[in-house]
Amino acid sequence: MNGEILISSKVLVTGGAGFIGSNIIEKLLKQDNFVVCLDNLATGKMSNIEAFTNNKNFRFINGDIRDIKTCEKACKGIDIVLHQAALGSVPRSIKDPVTTNQVNIDGFINMLIAARDNKVKRFVYASSSSVYGDSKELPKHENKIGNPLSPYAVTKSVNELYAKVFGNLYGMETIGLRYFNVFGKNQDPDGAYAAVFPKFISTLIKHKAPVIFGDGTQSRDFTYIANVVQANELAATTSNPDAINTVFNIAYGKSISLNEITSELIKVLSDFDSKINEINPVYGPLRQGDIKDSLASIDKAKRLLGYMPAYNVHDGLKLAVKWYFDCLK
Repeated sequence: MNGEILISSKVLVTGGAGFIGSNIIEKLLKQDNFVVCLDNLATGKMSNIEAFTNNKNFRFINGDIRDIKTCEKACKGIDIVLHQAALGSVPRSIKDPVTTNQVNIDGFINMLIAARDNKVKRFVYASSSSVYGDSKELPKHENKIGNPLSPYAVTKSVNELYAKVFGNLYGMETIGLRYFNVFGKNQDPDGAYAAVFPKFISTLIKHKAPVIFGDGTQSRDFTYIANVVQANELAATTSNPDAINTVFNIAYGKSISLNEITSELIKVLSDFDSKINEINPVYGPLRQGDIKDSLASIDKAKRLLGYMPAYNVHDGLKLAVKWYFDCLK
C-alpha cells in the first residue's frame, strides 16, 4: 500500500522541515491537501521544504512549539495535526535533559491544548521505540513496555500518557506512532547526533571508516520513510474506534544487526564508487542509553489501521543510498 490515503484536508505538520515531516508534506501536497508546516528550524532545514514554498496549498510558520500562542495560531482552521516536532537523539537528551524536556513535553502539551481549543478532529503524534527501555521481550508488543533508559525515552513515555489523558478528559482523538529506526531521504548526515544510516553513508562516501559502537551484533528494526508516511495517513483517516486513543508500533517487523547493515551499505555504495568496497568499519565503546536489540510486532497496526509496510530494509536502503549519493557527491 503506497497510494493516496489522506486527501483534500487541512493538515498541520509540526516539525515539517525535518526528516520525517518533510516527507509527509511532500506526499500530502500531491494529494490536494492544504498543509501548514510549523518548525523553528532548530534541527529542520529550509532546504527540505523549499520545493513547496511556491505551492498555493502550502504555508510555512517559523515558530516554536514551546510558545503556546504559536501553537494556537498554527492549529487555527486545521482538521488534522501530524505532530512530528521533537528534539530527538538519546545521546543529546543525556547531555541536555532540560531542553529535551522543554521541547518534547512542554511543547507537546502546548500542541495538545492548541488542538483541543481549535477543535482539531484528529491528533496523530510521533512516539518512539525508546519507550520499551530495558524490556528484553522480542518482538516488542505495545502493551508491554520497560523502564526508560534515557531522558528522551522518558519524554516519549510522558507524551503517550498525556495523549491518553487528553483523549479521556476532553474527548480528543489521539493516536501515537512508535517509530522504529526510520531512515530515508532528507535525513541529516551531519552533526554529533546524526542517525546511523545517514552518518554511515556520508562517512563511506568520503572514503572514511564508519564507527560502530559496541561489537555490531546489536540489532534494529530499520524502517523506510515511506512506511512511516503511510502510517501517518492511515492514523489520520481511520474510522476504526478501536484505533483511537492508543499507540502503534510502526516498523517493518524484521531486525538486522549493525554489522549486517554496514556490510550491505558498503556493498550498495560500491556500485556507485568501487573504492568504498575496500573500507572496513571500526569499533568503539557502547553508547550510554542505547538498547541491545529492537524488533517490533506490527500486528496491531496491521489489524486496526490496515498498515502494510511496502518497503523492506533492503529496498529502502537502495533508494536511500541513491538519494544520498546524488546529494553528497
